[in-house]
Amino acid sequence: MLKVVKFGGSSLADAAQFKKVANIIKAEPERRYVVPSAPGKRHKNDTKVTDMLYSCYELAAKGEDIGKCFGEIEDRYNGIIRELELDFSLEQDFHLIKNAFIHKAGRDFAASRGEYLNGKILAKYLGFDFIDAAEVIFFNDNGKFDAERTNSVLSQTLKQHEYAVIPGFYGSMPNDTIKTFSRGGSDITGSIVARAATCDIYENWTDVDGFLMADPRIIDNPRVISEITYHELRELSYMGATVLHEDAIFPVRIAGIPINIRNTNNPDARGTFIVSHSDKYDTGNVITGVAGKKGFSVLNIEKDMMNAEVGFGRRVLEVLENNGVCFEHLPSGIDNMSIVLSTHEIEGKRDAIKNGICRQVNPDVIDIEDGLALVAVVGRAMVKAKGTAARVFKAISGAGINIRMIDQGSSEISIIVGVEESDFEDALRAIYQEFVY
Repeated sequence: MLKVVKFGGSSLADAAQFKKVANIIKAEPERRYVVPSAPGKRHKNDTKVTDMLYSCYELAAKGEDIGKCFGEIEDRYNGIIRELELDFSLEQDFHLIKNAFIHKAGRDFAASRGEYLNGKILAKYLGFDFIDAAEVIFFNDNGKFDAERTNSVLSQTLKQHEYAVIPGFYGSMPNDTIKTFSRGGSDITGSIVARAATCDIYENWTDVDGFLMADPRIIDNPRVISEITYHELRELSYMGATVLHEDAIFPVRIAGIPINIRNTNNPDARGTFIVSHSDKYDTGNVITGVAGKKGFSVLNIEKDMMNAEVGFGRRVLEVLENNGVCFEHLPSGIDNMSIVLSTHEIEGKRDAIKNGICRQVNPDVIDIEDGLALVAVVGRAMVKAKGTAARVFKAISGAGINIRMIDQGSSEISIIVGVEESDFEDALRAIYQEFVY
């Protein structure tokens, strides 16, 4: 068995965390390739190293002295090296990076150095080889990730190293400048390395026991999901669940590699397995999870005999396309169409959208309502459980909440309801209580 392991910033925030990580890796020789993040916060009021690098680079870009801020970054890494009792120095790297800042090497270069330096320390501490991500992860001229070239070069490189550390978050452009991933960061790198290594399991180590059934900021002590499919994860991630960004799913999904979310601070916990498909159902839980987010608007269109007008929907959506707006959901009736949109995306475009639709389809009524929150109830077991939708609606109604929208696809993996933003948290609690407590 071969495992690729990724550790987040909280897992590598200081020397004590480094020691936990090393114990985890050494506990199983199958953990051969390691993807580290930059040091995260050591405590609530601390600053992530990546944020320190950004701030320092901004000063350099303005031509201001960076001696103090860069010295704080050096102290952070030197403190880890000292406490790990390593015979190792990053002084040459510090010198090169500081000069690059002064000569304005770019924000992506600045941000990437957090992972780069942390990777060098971790490789030394573990006795692993160090592979610079810039040499094996590539972007095209347009800044788009070059998946196939990366997979080819990286897979060949990994075959030459039995054990290695590959820093997360960045790669290189064709002109050899550094480029970072815009979202998902080191999670994406870990997934890319897992695919290239054709590993059996990709372990993503963080600071929680696994993927939770609900947002712990809203629900007290939500249960950990033992197993979830990629499809379910995408539904929940889209609706705001944040343990693993959805962009980080796709490289391993292509290869059919399971992801195991684990807790660095509780390594004995089994965590959550994310798999391509599963026939297993938790008989105690009809749903896999519930998630949601605020910030939506509803574009309502009414017109008699709309359903008999060929091309009606296409012309409406074309107006949105011409204004650079994506739609989220499209619940409709025979004489009405409701389009759920991101409120942020339509700012400054409302009149253009409404006027464009009037010209295209001449509706009887058109208006935009704001203040909508969406709640998604997700679970592969829902298709086999009778009355799930009724339970969702009963729970929301019982909490005295009015449902403004209902959307359910034919796959029956999720039910999405729209409620007033002011009712959002109460709706989540009501649904979770109905299915879990």
